Amino acid sequence: MQNTVHFILQGKGGIGKTLVSTILAQWIASKDVAEGQQPLRCYDTDQENATFSRYKAMEVKHVPVMTDSRNIDPKRFDALMIDILEQDGNCVIDNGANTFSPLMGYLIENDCFALLQESGRKVYIHTIVGGGDTLHDTAMGFVSTAKATTVPLVLWENEHFGLLQSASGKQFTESQTYADNAARVRGRVVLSARNADTFGADIKKMNTARLTANEVKESDKFNVMEKQRIKVVFRDLFEQLDKVQW
Repeated sequence: MQNTVHFILQGKGGIGKTLVSTILAQWIASKDVAEGQQPLRCYDTDQENATFSRYKAMEVKHVPVMTDSRNIDPKRFDALMIDILEQDGNCVIDNGANTFSPLMGYLIENDCFALLQESGRKVYIHTIVGGGDTLHDTAMGFVSTAKATTVPLVLWENEHFGLLQSASGKQFTESQTYADNAARVRGRVVLSARNADTFGADIKKMNTARLTANEVKESDKFNVMEKQRIKVVFRDLFEQLDKVQW
């Protein structure tokens, strides 16, 4: 993987954008080390909840791209684009729900996706669809993102809120909503619902401490079974990411 730019975009808050950003960043970083690539660069554009930037090991750069009046600040956004284009390497950009619409509008208005592609970057949008009560809103977000651009999509299915199925029992990926945009999807990653008292608690502990899986491995604050369960989760996610058509 070389010279890729990954935007994590979904208009609904609390659906797992930062979780996806951290997982993706750790997977790419592992590839960069193995392939001798330039270090991964990470950016957090969330105006209010800059959680991604609190992961010190990832050296995330916080770029608040909006003004107090909720408009995109052209100078800040231009600086972000220039920073991405100044050197080769892979980039992950986490975006908050509060900046989703303005940022997407600015990216499209300025034809930023084309600029990145013309500059030799492979661009991907990672969008999250959640289960349970979040399914409708996040599915609509998936559709609006797919219709707004021609950028390849990676679909993350978050089962934390419930299974991704309608009242009739039809899975989201079996729906017409998905079928209409399936050609754009390069791959799917399932954030599986696991035992909340074990796997769930361990992942929550790791995320609350803002640690990477590698840091957990070396930490004396996690016991051997907590480390094992986190290893199982990340092995599964990394194997799914390996299968995406990058």
